[in-house]
Amino acid sequence: MDNQRGKLFIVSTPIGNLLDISPRALECLEEVDIIACEDTRHSGKLLNKYKIETHRISLHKHNEASRTAKLIGKMISGHDVAYITDAGTPLISDPGSRLVHLASQEGCEIVVVPGPSAVTAAIAGSGFPSDRFYFGGFLSTKKKARQDELRGALERAETSIFFDSPYRLVSTLELLSNLDADRSIVVARELTKKFEEFKRGKALDLANLFSQKPVKGEIVIIISGARIPRWLNSEQT
Repeated sequence: MDNQRGKLFIVSTPIGNLLDISPRALECLEEVDIIACEDTRHSGKLLNKYKIETHRISLHKHNEASRTAKLIGKMISGHDVAYITDAGTPLISDPGSRLVHLASQEGCEIVVVPGPSAVTAAIAGSGFPSDRFYFGGFLSTKKKARQDELRGALERAETSIFFDSPYRLVSTLELLSNLDADRSIVVARELTKKFEEFKRGKALDLANLFSQKPVKGEIVIIISGARIPRWLNSEQT
């Protein structure tokens, strides 16, 4: 290796269906010197499917500080590094901000390889206005804080999107229905996977539906904004 610094590639990976990876992403993962994974075992399923044998190390929220320093050192020495998370576009409700920031501070080129994201997939499938929207990440595990987040979403003019746990989904929907039973919402589940579904309706109706039918898997909740097109109310089912 010469003294030229290596690059940091931020590579998007599938959110469920392993076929949803771009040729550019695969080429990048094959050609870099190191792949930093949020979870090497989880990412191994994808990398093994495509026979990618690049050296892997873990980088997650519990070791981000120490591993970031190590990876920066590798890039300063001229090695190229790719960073991937468990699913979707890295840094979206995932660790990695420290790595990107410090790499750029050290003069390493940052290259983003775009691709799947549960956020964009969910709002595209919701049918709600998407020219502007708010993404709030994971809803709080604490009921009072979650209620405050949902109240803010109901007051917001734009569409709001949140990730939630299937174990808290019924509680979240009950909170929503208590705040505004008639608000139009969509619950998106298992996006791109075999059992993908979009459930649409008023907050109260979906609270009743999911209280009778517990679900598993990744959950995205999309809440229509306070200012919505007339057609959304007239055609909501």
